[in-house]
Amino acid sequence: MYRIIYILGIVALIIYFSVTQGSASEQDSIEVSKAQSEIGIREGDKAPDFLLKTLDGKDMKLSDFAGKKVILNFFATWCPPCKEEVPHMQEFYSKKDGNVEILAVNLATAERSSKAIYQFVEDFNITFPVVLDQRGDVGNTYQAHAIPTTYIIDSNGIIRKRMIGPMDVPMMDAWIKGIQ
Repeated sequence: MYRIIYILGIVALIIYFSVTQGSASEQDSIEVSKAQSEIGIREGDKAPDFLLKTLDGKDMKLSDFAGKKVILNFFATWCPPCKEEVPHMQEFYSKKDGNVEILAVNLATAERSSKAIYQFVEDFNITFPVVLDQRGDVGNTYQAHAIPTTYIIDSNGIIRKRMIGPMDVPMMDAWIKGIQ
């Protein structure tokens, strides 16, 4: 049963990705300097800042990672592709250098219970920061309607890549090496 749901999810992601890629304008892929960047969620835009709570109730902002490369990941605990990528994210995080961070945003409005989030973090031994999007505002801003959705943000806060679907370590290595 899970395999069928997983396959249907992958098919939906492929369809979504092919539709959104086909409609993107060439303007979306133009590299722009930090001074010319507008706040937005397209490649080349300055990533919108946000403030969310960590699992232990502390405030955390995207801008807390200024000067670092950031893998910003949106997920839910019930999502099979999210479960598939978490071990890869943890492996990447455990071997990363000090100039790279992973920030995982749980779409808490899509969860069955808050207990599921804590259990997920414990089950997968997640050590990278996890924040809770309690109202769904950040997920909506970043258009994380299909999950997992990931943004690669350079050390100047500029979005360099958007990915829908699960990641693995070689993908993350390549993306991070390819940006400043």
